[in-house]
Amino acid sequence: MTSVEDSSPTAPPHRVAVLVRDGVLPLELGLVHQLFGHATRSTHDVYGSPLYTVMTCAVTPGPIRTDADFPIHAPHGPEAIETADTVIVPASHEQDESLSPLALPGPLADALARARPDTRIASICTGAFVLAAAGLLDGKRATTHWLSTDRFARTFPSVTVDPDVLYVDEGRVLTSAGEAAGIDLCLHMIRADHGAAVAADIARRTVVPPHREGGQAQYIRRPVVAMDNRSTAVARAWALERLAEPITLADLATQALMSVRTFSRRFRDETGLTPGQWLIRTRVNQARVLLEETDHTVDRVAAESGLGTSASLRLHFQEVLGVSPGTYRTTFRTP
Repeated sequence: MTSVEDSSPTAPPHRVAVLVRDGVLPLELGLVHQLFGHATRSTHDVYGSPLYTVMTCAVTPGPIRTDADFPIHAPHGPEAIETADTVIVPASHEQDESLSPLALPGPLADALARARPDTRIASICTGAFVLAAAGLLDGKRATTHWLSTDRFARTFPSVTVDPDVLYVDEGRVLTSAGEAAGIDLCLHMIRADHGAAVAADIARRTVVPPHREGGQAQYIRRPVVAMDNRSTAVARAWALERLAEPITLADLATQALMSVRTFSRRFRDETGLTPGQWLIRTRVNQARVLLEETDHTVDRVAAESGLGTSASLRLHFQEVLGVSPGTYRTTFRTP
């Protein structure tokens, strides 16, 4: 999870190349520019120094058809990939599912081959077909849109497909589910580069959830609660205001005016998580922000985030992030 990304004021912006093809989904291209393009060195200054430079490129620069009734213009050719620190491949539904290890167009393969060995490469939605056809996912876990996971698994048996998650981080190579999961993946990469506070600030500006774990379900059978049903959102909002206090499942159910059994079922329907999982991950995220933005001791961070003791904080940090609180603070401490 942690990154050695240099976020000092003198560090050049991280270069992101978005490789587009005919049939690209405008939303996926736009969300990359929106999220990375708005990341600044100061979480309090929308006009601060940019942390990323985003370039739209194509095998042949110029007009590119989209899946809407308007084209876009790709000003850069594949040479942009040579200098990129991150390459992102959005979906093209008209092309992706016809790809296989033997059917990746030569110019597209050559473009991806321009990436340096340490370049991070990510896909959104069925853009995972491109990465798999290029051999970048062999022996790795990956995901794509849930409607395409069966075809993906048949076409690329050397890839371990996880059909249920929002995104998969395999280090250098990352994949995500449908369009909205691309937002989660971009915020995940920003969080890995610059910490939770920067990612949360970008999420606030774009009015999206600040942190959804990659392992959260991508397909929830009841994502929208019917108008005549009560939502668990009121309980989640109540919990966010008092994370430092003891919160039980019964407390949450009471806030939603439901029985514990009904609340637990509806909570999972709405979030893809159990109430306990959601509470732990929310408290870990709060602890991350406190470690970045305050000088609080680990004991105080544990108490104010609701994780209790420093031992509990270390345990959950290791389980969720794979690092200790001390290592995380050293990596992402705000100057």
